[in-house]
Amino acid sequence: MPQPLTDVLAEVRTLLLEPGLTRAVAAGRRRGQTPSVTRAELRPVALKGGPHLQIVTDDGARPFTRNVARGAEAEAAIDSLLAEPFGNWHVETSTATVQVRITKKGDAQVHRGAPVGAAAAAAGHDREKQWLLDPGDPLFQVVGGTAAKRRQVDAFLRALAATLPSSLPSPLRVVDLGCGNAYLTFAAYRYLAAQGVEVQVVGVDVREDQRVRNTAVASALGCSDDVTFVAGTISSASLPFTPDLVLALHACDTATDEALARAVQWSARWVLAAPCCHHDIAAQLKGNTAPSPFGELTRHPIMRERFADVLTDTLRASLLRLHGYKVDVVEFIDSAHTPRNLLLRARRTDSAPTPAQRDEYESLTTQWSVTPALAKLL
Repeated sequence: MPQPLTDVLAEVRTLLLEPGLTRAVAAGRRRGQTPSVTRAELRPVALKGGPHLQIVTDDGARPFTRNVARGAEAEAAIDSLLAEPFGNWHVETSTATVQVRITKKGDAQVHRGAPVGAAAAAAGHDREKQWLLDPGDPLFQVVGGTAAKRRQVDAFLRALAATLPSSLPSPLRVVDLGCGNAYLTFAAYRYLAAQGVEVQVVGVDVREDQRVRNTAVASALGCSDDVTFVAGTISSASLPFTPDLVLALHACDTATDEALARAVQWSARWVLAAPCCHHDIAAQLKGNTAPSPFGELTRHPIMRERFADVLTDTLRASLLRLHGYKVDVVEFIDSAHTPRNLLLRARRTDSAPTPAQRDEYESLTTQWSVTPALAKLL
């Protein structure tokens, strides 16, 4: 439930001044207001002159670091930061993790959780598991907190963290195409917001009942101002913005191609796509004669199906490169959890394709007599 902002900021102030502070981040902006810096990070440091608080602020051009002595100097610096109209605060101490988001109405949505790493230690692990999203996050109360789901969320967030740079546009605009029940949509939002990133997310799914259900979840999680949903097809859904980051996680067959095509058409900076079933190229291979000496690759249906998976995603990665993206193909999550564990991770560079890259693509499609759905869409 929303809480009065003055009360919550008073709590944040107390946490920032406590000896148990480990890290705090302030970022984002409130509706109609802009702070003097885009981000501020606070950490305790031990210097020759005694304990200090290190404050790193970023004005969007460069970071600025200063160390203030504990006591009156630190209190004054903290009061100055709390007076800034930041939209989010994330505070970690030795005893708790507190996340604060200021709503459009000026209230505060607060999540209080265990200190970082405490959940794994309490579970008795020999080696502490550092989850990127607190297992006690309210998201898991809504979507279910099974170990398998937590692992999948963590694997996805690690891929997301590896894709995005440290400096992000503000706000970061994200679309999840074919979002389904949207638990990874919400996970992306919760993780980014906890890092102090101002983020706006839209989830797209063809089913109206999913839109209604996901909108209710957003309301329950207190993020309906920033996370919204629309019912529509991947290829035609209307968005309120042009996205910086496009997600397409387990969209079936050519729905993944539709998502990649829209990402290219939007000139999205980053793309994360985890393909699902691959029927289109498999059907083309079935009706064609394989080039010599590769007939055995497609003679048996199960081998043809598996080869079609590899060929489909190879051609998708190649087409993204031809359209100005740097592409990595990585494992999304261990195959013990899902056989559909490939992830296309792309970053827009606007680099022109080389003749060799064009020749490789043309050679693959010509020899195997296939036309990728993504090529048609582009």
